[in-house]
Amino acid sequence: MRVHNYGAADYPDPAAAAPAASLEQLKRQPRQRGEASFFYFDPHFQLNAAKVLPGEYFVSREDMTIVTVLGSCIAACLWDRFMRVGGMNHFMLPDGDSSDVSGRYGSYAMELLINEMLKLGARRESMQAKIFGGGQVMANFTTMNVGERNTSFVTEYLQTERIPIVSQDVLDIYPRKVVFFPSTGKAMVKRLAHAHPEALVQQEFSRGNAAVVARNTAGGSVDLF
Repeated sequence: MRVHNYGAADYPDPAAAAPAASLEQLKRQPRQRGEASFFYFDPHFQLNAAKVLPGEYFVSREDMTIVTVLGSCIAACLWDRFMRVGGMNHFMLPDGDSSDVSGRYGSYAMELLINEMLKLGARRESMQAKIFGGGQVMANFTTMNVGERNTSFVTEYLQTERIPIVSQDVLDIYPRKVVFFPSTGKAMVKRLAHAHPEALVQQEFSRGNAAVVARNTAGGSVDLF
């Protein structure tokens, strides 16, 4: 079996701007099962955005944002620092019935995200991760520890796959809005009020955002905004 040794010619030019697709192109492209399909223009970032709902994922190398809102769910954001390809998933539980192959479950959602990254040229050995969510957003969920289970699952999964976690904002009691920039690996997080998270999911996609407080980390930044 022939092994390809990667060199500089195999990677995108780091000085070149990331490609950009129009909103019409994003909406027109055929979608895989579980792939996000809601696109809009974000006036705050002045970029096209893909909205990832529970059970969905999205992968891109374009100059755009990938956005989701989390309670006890987890979003894993993966980025290949050489190929400048990034993606996000949003899963609700660590695992489910073996017959239910769905992005709602972490075991399948992580495999799906990694495989879609590989299709765009990413490699496991150059991937890094940022993880978000796992909040205890409703008092009556205490005994279930859903957020803790989800957080433990994604941490252990990434450790097993040898994908380093370079940033995280997990657990606590807050729902979160996450914005990920797939071409640069940058991520931004906004902690939301912890009452009535279902209503906040709808509100936060239509309201403006507050000022940004930067917290730099390797491979892009995680900002509180």
